[in-house]
Amino acid sequence: MLETSARLLRLLSLLQAHREWSGAELAERLGVTARTVRRDVDRLRELGYPVNASPGTGGGYQLGVGAELPPLLLDDDEAVAVAVGLRTAAGQGVEGIGETSVRALAKLEHVLPHRLRRRVGALNAFTVPMLREPQPTAVDPGVLTELAGLCRDAERLRFEYEGHDGTPSRRTVEPLRLVCSERRWYLVAWDLDRDDWRTFRVDRITPKPPHGPRFTPRTPPAEDLAAYVSEGVSTRAYAEQAVVRLLVPLAEAAAHISPTAGMLEPDGEHACVLRTGAASLDVMVIHVALMGFEFEVLEPPALTEAIRTARDRLSRALERHDGG
Repeated sequence: MLETSARLLRLLSLLQAHREWSGAELAERLGVTARTVRRDVDRLRELGYPVNASPGTGGGYQLGVGAELPPLLLDDDEAVAVAVGLRTAAGQGVEGIGETSVRALAKLEHVLPHRLRRRVGALNAFTVPMLREPQPTAVDPGVLTELAGLCRDAERLRFEYEGHDGTPSRRTVEPLRLVCSERRWYLVAWDLDRDDWRTFRVDRITPKPPHGPRFTPRTPPAEDLAAYVSEGVSTRAYAEQAVVRLLVPLAEAAAHISPTAGMLEPDGEHACVLRTGAASLDVMVIHVALMGFEFEVLEPPALTEAIRTARDRLSRALERHDGG
């Protein structure tokens, strides 16, 4: 019985490799006959694993998709990776994912062998997470999966959208992709009423089914959709836009400036270019100054004048303080 159980686990591990095996290949790997392989496949089916079999010379066995989630076999590195991923999932801005991750992690750690539990335990004991407070507008995981399914199936989406000023609107779009930043999720979609590409914050979307019909996907607005969304939320969405050269290497700037705050481009070994936006030039001055880097303005010229005005105002404040 133990030998049969071990062979079933070995067979399941082979099938989970996401490729099709012939009966002869499995028999050779397991050191049994083709008839024994057929019996073992039947046992796996009885346990709930959907093993598909195709007849003929080119046929074979493949693990399919079932109605329920059967147990999975993970190797050592996969098990540790899943455990680490579950521990960090709480910081991804998805509502309820923290509690769900803890429950899943508890189940995983309960069955981890001692050697792996020590590895995961060391990571937990000697790692200090630096996560921000949870967002008050975390994304509903049900909305995320609904949007992802519509993107996959190329099916029109109808939803109510709350603008940045709180104004609601009804939208009908052809969804293309979901893009996630450190704390936000965005939907890139073709807006049928505005006849143009738009980027929507997912936490402001309330789906209004029924959805459909299906559509033929359009050519994406950019090859790099992450960069496209970054430019949209950090630059195009604002009334004032600017280009400044930061006098620090790109890697140093990128460590402090998120993709939602601006787009960075290399400019030699010791500098980089930042494209960003703000509601006004006065806000832009503060936005750039608080980044903490030496910089020079490339455009617009009006930003340089706004910096001079801010400098003079600050200088007068210091003079009044020193004079007092």
